[in-house]
Amino acid sequence: MLDSTETKEDNIQPHFKFDNSYARSLESFFKFCQAEPAVAPQMLQFNHALAEELGLDPLALDSDAGLAIFSGNVAPEGSEPLAQAYAGHQFGGFSPQLGDGRALLLGEVIDTQQRRRDIQLKGSGRTPFSRGGDGKAAIGPVLREYLIGEGMHALGVPTTRALAAVTTGNNVYRESLLPGAILTRVSSSHIRVGTFQYGSARGDEGKVRELADYAIKRHYPDTADAENPYLAFFDAVSDAQASLVAHWMNIGFIHGVMNTDNMTISGETIDYGPCAFMDNFAQGTVFSSIDQYGRYAYANQPVILSWNLTRLAETLVRFIDPDKEKAIEIMTDRVERIQPLYEKYWLAGMRSKIGLTTEDPLDKKLINDLLEVMEKGHADFTLVFRRLSQALRGDSDAVRNLIEEPAAFDAWAQRWRERLEQEGVATETNAQAMDRVNPIYIPRNHKVEEALAAATEQQDMQPFSNLLAVISHPFDEIVGKEAYAEPAPETNIPYRTFCGT
Repeated sequence: MLDSTETKEDNIQPHFKFDNSYARSLESFFKFCQAEPAVAPQMLQFNHALAEELGLDPLALDSDAGLAIFSGNVAPEGSEPLAQAYAGHQFGGFSPQLGDGRALLLGEVIDTQQRRRDIQLKGSGRTPFSRGGDGKAAIGPVLREYLIGEGMHALGVPTTRALAAVTTGNNVYRESLLPGAILTRVSSSHIRVGTFQYGSARGDEGKVRELADYAIKRHYPDTADAENPYLAFFDAVSDAQASLVAHWMNIGFIHGVMNTDNMTISGETIDYGPCAFMDNFAQGTVFSSIDQYGRYAYANQPVILSWNLTRLAETLVRFIDPDKEKAIEIMTDRVERIQPLYEKYWLAGMRSKIGLTTEDPLDKKLINDLLEVMEKGHADFTLVFRRLSQALRGDSDAVRNLIEEPAAFDAWAQRWRERLEQEGVATETNAQAMDRVNPIYIPRNHKVEEALAAATEQQDMQPFSNLLAVISHPFDEIVGKEAYAEPAPETNIPYRTFCGT
């Protein structure tokens, strides 16, 4: 019975049905740890739709009780907070021990679609893997990850997601004092290529096998029945990662820090630090302030895909065949298949972006020629593809006006129309299909920065909420939101992003 001062809402308590398989199965790959207290937490943003998808009660979580959990002040019943261990190649240099320096895995839940999902706090304080850092996060990077992750989800890209963002009441010191914040992140798991490297670097073959068996059971159970489960597992991870990177390339997304500790076995995008979307198309685009040599430039992402998966292959090769030379030969062959696999996904995505549903050997050249026209014409990547459907509907100027040398586009467009005629599809049907895959709204860099500056400097979350609402429906043109589709104003100052750690 309720106390006379209680309401029904006051009596609702958050309840997670945790089933913590990682903690049960992989004791060598984590350390138990507790979050540091938040002195005066406040809810910034809560994702009601994701909470429902996770089988959680949004009403119970969007409350003081939920705030206590998301700030790290209360560990919900059944949680076993832990920091995961992993290694990683960072800009090509290997670190044998990295790990969650500012993140805690609260536990795992089974969502409404019977998928196992991690729930993790990011920015909750020091852990055994903090390596001298404070383990905290500032409000800007937390809200950036919330925005970009939810934007990527709306675009159909596999990604970690944001359940909540809270301020802590503690300040963190970066270049200056900034308000501290914590992100509650959700993913299929946080197992990375670097997790396998961590076990391998310690020379414990049994532990690496345990990790592989766990990852197979959790992410790719069909591979368990293969003649060689570990080879089938590698192929499955390669497929997921090739598809993911192709999707990035198809939308002009630059991750910015494709270290092996930032590449998940599940094939989800993780860690939105120095990431950004291109405005004007340029193959060599780099935004990250720490990527001085362009290792993770837009055009290099497919190359790094293969490089990272080669590092995974090195940890698994001992399980492929008792004959070491034969095992290396098998895995070398598998690695060599990654780029053709990536190209298959990339080409399929690009075909759909220009309205093609059938295959022709000349399609790759047609697409690359368009990209060349865009790059030479300093044209906006997102808007060119979106406005191609308007060209089909009779308004070619919508695209031509984006390109400094529109005659080059005209020559390309003639070939494109001839190719479309082979499809035998009605023009409007084609145009509508293109609008379903070519977004009009992306998290434009200048809009993201406006939202983060307002939240950080004026404690004004309205620009954030407005941007989140628009990018959550990236393919649907909204009257009155034209400014969200426009590129940044021209400036001589190159856009730079930062890790936020």
